Amino acid sequence: MTVTEFGLPCLYSFIGCIGFCLTFHIRPRKGMMLIASLGGAIAWGTYLLSSPLQHDIVQYFVAALAVTAYSEGMARLFKSPATSYLVVGLIPLVPGGGIYYTMEYGINGDTMQFLETGMHTLGIAGALAIGVLMVSGVVRIVRIHSYR
Repeated sequence: MTVTEFGLPCLYSFIGCIGFCLTFHIRPRKGMMLIASLGGAIAWGTYLLSSPLQHDIVQYFVAALAVTAYSEGMARLFKSPATSYLVVGLIPLVPGGGIYYTMEYGINGDTMQFLETGMHTLGIAGALAIGVLMVSGVVRIVRIHSYR
C-alpha cells in the first residue's frame, strides 16, 4: 500500500474525528481530543489493512475490534470512560452512505436495490456492534476476575 492508499485516508479520518470531538465537547485537555481522534485513524487503518480478507463486513468487524480495544486501553490509561473514545473512533466506520442509498432506493420504489443495500448496511452495523460487544465483554470479564 502506498501513502495515498493508506496514509491519506487515515489522516482524513483523524481530521474528521477532530470535528466530531468538537461536536461532542471533548476538550483538548491532556490531548484527549487528539487521542480520541487517533482511534478513528486506527479504525480506518485497520479496515484498510484487513482488505485481504476480501469481504467488507469482516473488515468492519476487525476494525471494530481494534478501535474498541484501543478505546478500552485509553480509558484505563487516562481514567476516563471508554465511551468518549469509542464513539469518536467508530465515526469513520459508520455506514452513512449505505443508510442514505437504502432510503433513496426505498423512496424511489426500487425494492430490490432497497432490500439489497439495506441488508448490507445492517450487516455492517451488526459487525460493528458485535465487535464492540466482544471486546467490551472480554474486558469486563477480565476486570471482574482480577478483583477476586
